[in-house]
Amino acid sequence: MQTLGEFKLPHFFNYPPYFTLQPVRDTREKQIQLWKELILDYCRTQKIFIVGLDEDFPLFTNAVIERSLSHEAREAFLSALVSEGRAEWLDKGRRKCLILWHRIQDWADLILSFARDNGLEDGVMTVDEIRSGIESRGTELHGMERTILMRALKHLEHKGKLAIFKGTSADDEGVKFSI
Repeated sequence: MQTLGEFKLPHFFNYPPYFTLQPVRDTREKQIQLWKELILDYCRTQKIFIVGLDEDFPLFTNAVIERSLSHEAREAFLSALVSEGRAEWLDKGRRKCLILWHRIQDWADLILSFARDNGLEDGVMTVDEIRSGIESRGTELHGMERTILMRALKHLEHKGKLAIFKGTSADDEGVKFSI
């Protein structure tokens, strides 16, 4: 089985037709489903949050079979993730995509679990501590994209689970949990 680093690639990754958008609707739907799952799984395990259509993304080329996805195929697979709510275009030109291997609600749930596990039911943390502090090491929150973190925190604020407070700079934005 072929790997990218320690990531095991699925069998279809070595099947040349899967690097060409399939013309038959049923086959294309299966192809798109497989690619969506692969992109989400790879991004989750590698902690990749942004995929650029024109950038060198490891899944878009298979040197072993000398195949690369066309721009049209890349856009089709990412657009399918967007339509499912598992990704969002970051620009009007649809060149960069924010990958949501967890939906915002799921990220919010992870934040609440993190707060409970660390005894922060009424505690305060900076936003940067949540994504890069000692407490978050070894969790999915560690190293997460700030855009996603802020959206999950705002979701929790809306539900009354925490309050976001602004500091003098982005470095000292904080969160007061009230779980």
